[in-house]
Amino acid sequence: QLQLVESGGGLVQPGGSLRLSCAASGFTLDYYAIGWFRQAPGKEREGVSFISSSGGSTNYADSVKGRFTISRDNAKNTVYLQMNSLKPEDTAVYYCAAVETADIVVVINVAGEYDYWGQGTQVTVSS
Repeated sequence: QLQLVESGGGLVQPGGSLRLSCAASGFTLDYYAIGWFRQAPGKEREGVSFISSSGGSTNYADSVKGRFTISRDNAKNTVYLQMNSLKPEDTAVYYCAAVETADIVVVINVAGEYDYWGQGTQVTVSS
């Protein structure tokens, strides 16, 4: 069974940091582009960060640029999202998603292009 599992969420004070993990089981992520998305209560889902299957290309939403870093360790079949300088407006459920790509440098920033989704992990930024 193909599955993505997010972890690492929690409660953190403004200015703090968290590292989210997205672990795959049932398939290898080597040929999959990955995206992190988030959805806050009452708001639409938004793309946060994206990485190509090779890890050589990344992209970020303007709201997180300079604060978040996406990376991947294909040997561990895991993708990470390092989140620094967190703000209350970063509060949301964070999801990772995967799509198989033939192009190892392409990043996919459209949610509808993704085939597999995790269940999400809650991130709450509050004092």
